Amino acid sequence: MKQNVYYEDFYKSFRSLRPNQFSNRGLHTLYNYLIEYENSIGEEFDLDVIGICCDYSEYKNFQELKSNYLDIKTLEDLKDKTLVLPIEDTEGFIVQNF
Repeated sequence: MKQNVYYEDFYKSFRSLRPNQFSNRGLHTLYNYLIEYENSIGEEFDLDVIGICCDYSEYKNFQELKSNYLDIKTLEDLKDKTLVLPIEDTEGFIVQNF
């Protein structure tokens, strides 16, 4: 049995379980990506806040990311290794952890 999760549900789940994991804009970016991904593969996922937090990270800018991944020199290097989701109207982005 599946239940549709709308953005408000997604947002509330993250804020109750992991309130500081993603910014509001980061959550919106991630939600839109996951919905698009579900639609593209024709499969629905269960909402797993902890699993999503393990799979994705938000960075405020490229310099913040470089402190965690010393081998990454450019944004293109990063895009060659993993999924990068720009966060609209910011310098930030969501990265699928690798």
